[in-house]
Amino acid sequence: MMKKLFPLLLVLLLPLVLPAQTPQETYINTYSGIAVEEMLRSGVPASITLAQGILESGAGQSRLAREGNNHFGIKCHKGWTGRSMRHDDDDRQECFRVYDSPEQSFRDHSDFLRYRDRYKFLFDLERTDYKGWAYGLKQAGYATDPKYAGKLIKYVEDYNLSRFDVISVEEEAALPEAPHRIEEPVAVAGPGEDPVLPSEDFHFPLTRALYSLNGVPFVYAMEGESYSSLAKYYHLFKWEILRYNDVSKDAVLHAGAVVYLQAKKNQAPEGLEKYIVSEDGEDFHAICQRFGVKEKAILKLNGFEAPVQLLEGDEIKLR
Repeated sequence: MMKKLFPLLLVLLLPLVLPAQTPQETYINTYSGIAVEEMLRSGVPASITLAQGILESGAGQSRLAREGNNHFGIKCHKGWTGRSMRHDDDDRQECFRVYDSPEQSFRDHSDFLRYRDRYKFLFDLERTDYKGWAYGLKQAGYATDPKYAGKLIKYVEDYNLSRFDVISVEEEAALPEAPHRIEEPVAVAGPGEDPVLPSEDFHFPLTRALYSLNGVPFVYAMEGESYSSLAKYYHLFKWEILRYNDVSKDAVLHAGAVVYLQAKKNQAPEGLEKYIVSEDGEDFHAICQRFGVKEKAILKLNGFEAPVQLLEGDEIKLR
């Protein structure tokens, strides 16, 4: 009889023997899958995402997480059109974003880092360098707490979160390139070199450096040059070079400006899905020039009407 009862007693006593999960462990078990998915989509290390989530949301127990699905303390910022809630933080009753699901919060966190200029340098670090990412987030001003980086590192190491950064060779190859690398102009011709240009056979003079961005050839304007002089130099009509660069016939050309020598693209390269405005008053034309995209196409893609007045936090779809 005792032999039959022993397995039953063991089952009944097992919950009393096994230690209960901590809130942090429960959080990791619940959200690690989402963190890994976001890493594969955006390049943000899963270990950092989880450590930030634990810290910012109190392991999912904070009011922002419970009532607003906001796991990373992301504030509304100007331009946020979604739902919001008020919560005391650095100041009283600040505006915070409200999401329909935790997945939306994790995705917004990834995009917040990938598409804001001040965080883009993080993606040049090794993805497994969680200490570099932690100190970089503090350096970029993600949080005001002077101990912020140390707290993230402690969570990563206490709960071995770096194990979630380990992926297969195939997944590694599919990770998006760092934003800076995608945006970086490529030198396609220099003095005495034959130009190597995308898609068509161009015959530009070889006496100055030629570059390509988003597959579109361009030069940097030099002191004293105008759109007219560059059009003549590269055997283009003036109206062509003006159209390529979305400028009017009386536009003034400043030294160092990017001047495209071919029509820009309708969308940015893969991996640059959007741009998040860093400060009020950023110039829409300058953003389109920076990414090698046509103003008209980006206006249509975003449902904007010219002239565009940009505010800090506004999101501009680029593809």
